[in-house]
Amino acid sequence: MSAEMITPAWMHRQITASEYESWSAEQCSGIEIVDGMVVVSPSASIRHNRLARVLANALDAAGGAEWNADTDFDVRLQDVPLNNRRPDVVVYRADAIDVVPIRPEHVLLVVEVVSPGSETTDRVVKVDQYARAGIGFYWRVEQAATGLPLVYTHVRDPASGNYRDGPVFTGEVRVAAPFAVEVDLTP
Repeated sequence: MSAEMITPAWMHRQITASEYESWSAEQCSGIEIVDGMVVVSPSASIRHNRLARVLANALDAAGGAEWNADTDFDVRLQDVPLNNRRPDVVVYRADAIDVVPIRPEHVLLVVEVVSPGSETTDRVVKVDQYARAGIGFYWRVEQAATGLPLVYTHVRDPASGNYRDGPVFTGEVRVAAPFAVEVDLTP
């Protein structure tokens, strides 16, 4: 049995932005679009989802009236070819809550929680894509074997368009930028 017989035809060709926008929320769940191609993400672990939720809640509370933080929705990085990423946490302008799709100019910070199978994408590919898109801050959460998550922070340098490494936190995050937030991620 060939792969074409098992997977839908749309998984073997580039998807346009207008085609993607016609899909249901259920069809868009658990996928990203990279260079127009559908990339299926495996289901996240309970620990992964908890880290994302705890971070989103803390960032949402700290962002005040100006910034919201949420999980599980697309950020449209590019229309042609279509590039939609679904960061684990997105901090976006509160006045853009009804904007669909959310675009980089609405986004202040994205967070990716690294899972088995997403290491290279989260550590290399997304770092470059988010920086090129102009998103100011990128955090990567590594689920260390010790059980204490490591949070790597990155700040976009406007001159180079690349991220500079910021502080690395073990378990507890305390930052002043992009706004003051403290969050304990210990299990």
